[in-house]
Amino acid sequence: MAERVHITLGCTVCKNKNYHFSRGKKQEYKVEINKFCKKCGHQTPHKEVKN
Repeated sequence: MAERVHITLGCTVCKNKNYHFSRGKKQEYKVEINKFCKKCGHQTPHKEVKN
């Protein structure tokens, strides 16, 4: 079985940690997705941050 890693996504504008999910451990790149930020009130890029 593949190992899973828990990831936290943080807003790049206000640095608020909004989303949590898991992904496979073998991925070598950092995740960056446009998501809705409740604090900013609109869609902003969210990057993978340390837990």
